[in-house]
Amino acid sequence: MTTYGATLRNRLSRDELLVCPGVHDPLTAAVADHVGFDVIYMTGYGTSLSKIGYPDGGFITMPEMIENAKNIQERIDVPLIADADNGYGNATNVIRTVREYIKAGVGGIHIEDQTFPKRCGHTKGRQVIPTEEAVGKIAAAADVRDERDEGFVIIARSDARGTGDGSLDEGIERVNAFLDAGADVAFVEGPTDEAELQRVGREVDGPLVYNFVGDLGTSPYIDLDDLESWGFDVVLFPIVSTLSTIANVHADLAVFADDPVESMRRVDEAFSSQPVGSLHEFSGFPEVLEWENAYLPESAREKYEGSIGDELAGE
Repeated sequence: MTTYGATLRNRLSRDELLVCPGVHDPLTAAVADHVGFDVIYMTGYGTSLSKIGYPDGGFITMPEMIENAKNIQERIDVPLIADADNGYGNATNVIRTVREYIKAGVGGIHIEDQTFPKRCGHTKGRQVIPTEEAVGKIAAAADVRDERDEGFVIIARSDARGTGDGSLDEGIERVNAFLDAGADVAFVEGPTDEAELQRVGREVDGPLVYNFVGDLGTSPYIDLDDLESWGFDVVLFPIVSTLSTIANVHADLAVFADDPVESMRRVDEAFSSQPVGSLHEFSGFPEVLEWENAYLPESAREKYEGSIGDELAGE
């Protein structure tokens, strides 16, 4: 059986930029999967905000992140790259972290070199652990990958560029050391302009991630063709679903506050204009009916006789 890790690894081997939209829960992941992408990304910021209501400041725990990743991967048909923060501890903690993400079935993760508690890679106040300790964590992650699922992809991230005493030089040096320790892909967080991105492309000896955060962070808007020409292989758009959800729900509820009926009509019309079918169809009720017909006794279908509801959610 081919794992999602092996599928992701195969996709990374192509000479074509991999664009990954960020999602924060199984619902937004299902939408992204319906639109159609080769790989989908689970945002840590969006997971924290949507799952526990706190910002990306080290509040969410490993089990909560893994549960979200597992549920997302179950809902989609393409590999998921999941944020694994700083591995939730030292190298020994990373061993369990990677084992749990592999058990969750996702295609890969990224682990950063921040201290604990960590914070969003585009906020002030970040700190990083010593390089030797960070290398040990990546080596531990790579060993678990080799033992449990060789296809599983380890992306190693350095936040050194954004710390008070850090530099791009240090970020590049660190991710090269991470690649030597067994990481599959390098991720220098926080380059601030095109010149820095070009340096990363020239000086990092391995596949590269760019974190396309936009106006929320320090990384600039860049044409994707330029990123590819500079040597980048993967582009994450981590907060696209989170920002879209907040903006659209806020706009709809602002109208709802003035006129609930008219607002509901507009929401219905907007939903119906999308190529996803009815809510019941999109959510998977037709498949549930297939399961019932295949595995339940015929007497179980009597519940549908004379009942009222959407045809897609019942016979």
